[in-house]
Amino acid sequence: MPKIFEAIDKIKPAYDVAYKFVLFVCKILLVIDILITTMAVAGRYIAFIPDPAWSEEIVLTCMAYMAVLSAALAIRRNAHIRMTAFDKYLPKKFVKTLDIIADVAVLALAVVMLVVGWNYAMQIGAKGSYVSMPSVSRFWMYFPVPVAGMAMIIFEIESIYNHIKAFFIEEGDNA
Repeated sequence: MPKIFEAIDKIKPAYDVAYKFVLFVCKILLVIDILITTMAVAGRYIAFIPDPAWSEEIVLTCMAYMAVLSAALAIRRNAHIRMTAFDKYLPKKFVKTLDIIADVAVLALAVVMLVVGWNYAMQIGAKGSYVSMPSVSRFWMYFPVPVAGMAMIIFEIESIYNHIKAFFIEEGDNA
């Protein structure tokens, strides 16, 4: 069985690239958020700095993207809040089984986010526009949900694989 894990482990660099890309997007969105918010706040008090009407909607949209994409990043790092109070008292195989069940549930949620989020973006978001920017579709306000769903699917597949691999390869075993 370890031979198959060696073959599958060769795609780990693709997961690393996906993680770094999503992290980079989150960093860019944070910088955009900070710059626009700074400009908007300064524009209220300094006469020569503009306070654009669109600043609040863009900041909120960027925050929506960061929030859901950060959830996908937390999946990859296994950083979500979990109930682990009894893990040290339960058999390791049982805890691993519970981890797989939890990951499958999150994977199902990610699929729902992808499918339903895409439908909402196309049906509801595409019909409206931002109040302060009538030429920009509200599709972009709904689009973070399916994007994050796709990222969560990618990282959950890796997480489930790692849990299954842990059943067959003990920690510290490099066979």
